Amino acid sequence: MQSNMPDIADTAPALQTGKLDWVGMADIELPFIFESRDLAPLHVNAKARAFVNLHKEDAKGIHMSRLFLALDTLSTEQHVNPQTIAQALDSFISSHEGLSDQAKIEFKFELPLRRKSLLSGKAGWKSYPLTIEAKIDRGVLSFELSLDVTYSSTCPCSAALARQLIQQAFAEQFNGQALNHEQVLNWLGSTDGIVATPHSQRSIANVKVKLDSNITEFDILSLINTLENELKTPVQAAVKREDEQEFARLNGQNLMFCEDAARKIKAVLEDAQYADYWLQINHYESLHAHDAVAIAVKGIDDGYQP
Repeated sequence: MQSNMPDIADTAPALQTGKLDWVGMADIELPFIFESRDLAPLHVNAKARAFVNLHKEDAKGIHMSRLFLALDTLSTEQHVNPQTIAQALDSFISSHEGLSDQAKIEFKFELPLRRKSLLSGKAGWKSYPLTIEAKIDRGVLSFELSLDVTYSSTCPCSAALARQLIQQAFAEQFNGQALNHEQVLNWLGSTDGIVATPHSQRSIANVKVKLDSNITEFDILSLINTLENELKTPVQAAVKREDEQEFARLNGQNLMFCEDAARKIKAVLEDAQYADYWLQINHYESLHAHDAVAIAVKGIDDGYQP
């Protein structure tokens, strides 16, 4: 093996000088063990992005292999948590002394969780798309968490129109007759009694929050539970008939426009006192060929923009 192999990034002149905001790698295959409060350590398969800035204007480039090897250590020798991510970021900067004073890591993966059914006691797997971004900017550490929660939304307008059709069908069927309890009960349980149903659709809440820089552990489960408990109608895994019936009841008791869902989520994020947050509600309409969308932010100076 030859000694003194050339390092072009160190020795070759830049074709053109200038500072660069971020230089690094994207879509790195990175399996690792993820740690979060109230969860056993989980094996996940992530896609990673790793970057440093390049503030030395005449430097040819950065040392990308040093970023990759720091991530590989995280993957093979450690568990991923706030402390080990901070260590990797420190390694990014220390291995680029004189070149960089900022570093950034992003992990994107699916978090698999066992979720119980509504009534039957069964359980099944649900996966939650999750992105964790960590950054050091001139010695200041920050964490950002992005999460998707899928739920069902039933249209309040459609529900009102369906109720009106049921009233009309009742009036036409009985035309002012005196009825007893059994007649009404039987009619309501027939296909004639429910002549219309409101439309509902699978919906997704995209939520992004800023975490405290001094956190010692992630708490993904708490955030997921908070969002699902507020929305009331998260999609289910294992479902028996009693679960499906309960799901229908929950949809009927929690009618939502996208505006309603956005205000629900905004309220719980305010209560949780995150430093900043951004949310987008997506109702993938079953009536229309387009989607209904609502967006909200905390609204702080220099924070997330709508």
